[in-house]
Amino acid sequence: MRVYFDTAVLVAGTIEDHPHYAQSDAALESVREKKIEGFVSGHGLTEAYSVLTRTPFKPPIHPALAWKVLEEDVLPYFNIISVTPQMYRETIRDCADKGWIGGRIHDAIHLRCAREADCERIYTFNVRHFQQLAPDLAKRIGAP
Repeated sequence: MRVYFDTAVLVAGTIEDHPHYAQSDAALESVREKKIEGFVSGHGLTEAYSVLTRTPFKPPIHPALAWKVLEEDVLPYFNIISVTPQMYRETIRDCADKGWIGGRIHDAIHLRCAREADCERIYTFNVRHFQQLAPDLAKRIGAP
């Protein structure tokens, strides 16, 4: 099964004190064990690094540790979807046409990448919001 992981699931699966750690870690482990095929966008990787290094975790996560987590726990196991200039243009235009503002564009990019990879499942903790953005994918969207 091809599964797209959004940023929140990647982050939750690397922080043991995170409330969604257990379910996220289990999903990441399924990718590592090749039970499912994991996908993430390059955009999602940069978001994960940003969240890991700026969120006030106790103790804080040093940039070198954030890189190590991504390098060891994500990059070797996940297929990375590159966002092309055309994908950016079409996604931004689609958001503008629908009157969407603010951070919805980031979720729209995740959904666009999941479409490009033809993923059968899309893991997020923002299920309702993702389903609103992509009603045609609603049955594929869920928490791990």
